[in-house]
Amino acid sequence: MIAIIKYNGGNVSSVQNSLNRLNVESVVTDDFHLIRKADKVIFPGVGEASSTMKLLKEKGLDQLIPTLKQPVLGVCLGMQLMCKNNEEGNTVGMGIFDIDVKKFPAKNIVPHMGWNTISDFKSGI
Repeated sequence: MIAIIKYNGGNVSSVQNSLNRLNVESVVTDDFHLIRKADKVIFPGVGEASSTMKLLKEKGLDQLIPTLKQPVLGVCLGMQLMCKNNEEGNTVGMGIFDIDVKKFPAKNIVPHMGWNTISDFKSGI
């Protein structure tokens, strides 16, 4: 069973829906016992670093996640918060990875993960 960490952050449902399509058993939970006994753990995330870290601390998940022994996959903000520090909101992370997360320099193009307009090149639309 895969535990998906629940902390009121984004993309938790997307991760569970993807696992459901693959017929993989999963549970969305913040229960320490369920997370510890899971075969694997996914720590998803979409949001802002400092407010998300605050939520993790309120639930004690910031203390639990670094102690897990099974494979843990951090997705997006989940992976960032597993690092030492995050420039977004000057956030102290969990320190699992001894690296700082830095913002893209303003002069560079920031990757875009949203909706885009698609045009039909054959018809010229």
